[in-house]
Amino acid sequence: MATATLTAAAPFIIRQDYAAYTDEQHAIWAELVGRVFPELEKHAAGEYLEGFQIIGLKRDRMPDLAAISSRLGPRTGWSSTPVSGFLPAPAFFEMLANRLFPTTTWLRSRESIEYTPEPDIFHDVFGHVPMHSHKVFGDFLQRYGSVCAATSNAIVLEKLGRLFWYTVEFGLIRQGSEIKAYGSGIISSHGECQNVINGGCEIHDFSLEEVLDTPVKVDEMQKVLFAVESFDQIYEAMREAEQRARDGRL
Repeated sequence: MATATLTAAAPFIIRQDYAAYTDEQHAIWAELVGRVFPELEKHAAGEYLEGFQIIGLKRDRMPDLAAISSRLGPRTGWSSTPVSGFLPAPAFFEMLANRLFPTTTWLRSRESIEYTPEPDIFHDVFGHVPMHSHKVFGDFLQRYGSVCAATSNAIVLEKLGRLFWYTVEFGLIRQGSEIKAYGSGIISSHGECQNVINGGCEIHDFSLEEVLDTPVKVDEMQKVLFAVESFDQIYEAMREAEQRARDGRL
C-alpha cells in the first residue's frame, strides 16, 4: 500500500538501509536468536514456528523487511513496514488498519542484550512478524487497528489495549495437552519465556470479560496470562469488544 494513502503514519515511514548493518549487529542478532530459539522449538505455538519459516527469517542474519513483506503480502496482505521509531497511537492504529506493521530498524547493543525498554527490530520482527503469516491472526490484528483508529475515547482505547496486551504481546494457546506461546513479549524475551515455563505466572482460560478487567503491568514480569483454545477465539473476542464499544458497554 502506498504511503500516500496514510495521513497520521506517513511522516514516520522510512526505508531500511540493510547494507548499513554491521557484522557486529548480525552477530548480536544471532546471539539473541540463539538464546531463545531452543526454548521456542519446545514452547512456541506451531503457527509461530511455521511463520518463522514462511517469512524466511534467518537465525544468523538481520531481517530484510522488503524480503519479508514480499513473502507475507501474497499470503495475508501484511507488510513489515520500516518506521523511524516509536509511533503515536493514531499512526500506529492507522498502519495496523492498513495491514502495515510498523517495524523499527535499529537493534539493541550488546550492553542491552538482556532487555531494552523500547522495542527494537528483534522484538518487532522475531517477536511479532511470524504470526502475521497466519490468516486468522492477521485478520484479528487488522480489525483491532481499524476499531482503534475509529475511536478517540480514551477509556475504550485503554480497554482494547488490554486485549492487545494479553493476546498480541503476551498471548498463550492450548495445543494438545500443552500451553504454547505466541505473544511477542514472551517469544522475544528469555526472561518472560522462563517465567511462563517455570510457573511464575498464573494461566487462566481466556475470557474477554476477565481480560478487559485485568490492568496491564509493563514494568514487571507478568503475574497472570490467558490461554486461548484457538485463534478464532481472539478474532471473535475482537468482534465482541467492537460491539461493546459501539453499544457503550466497554
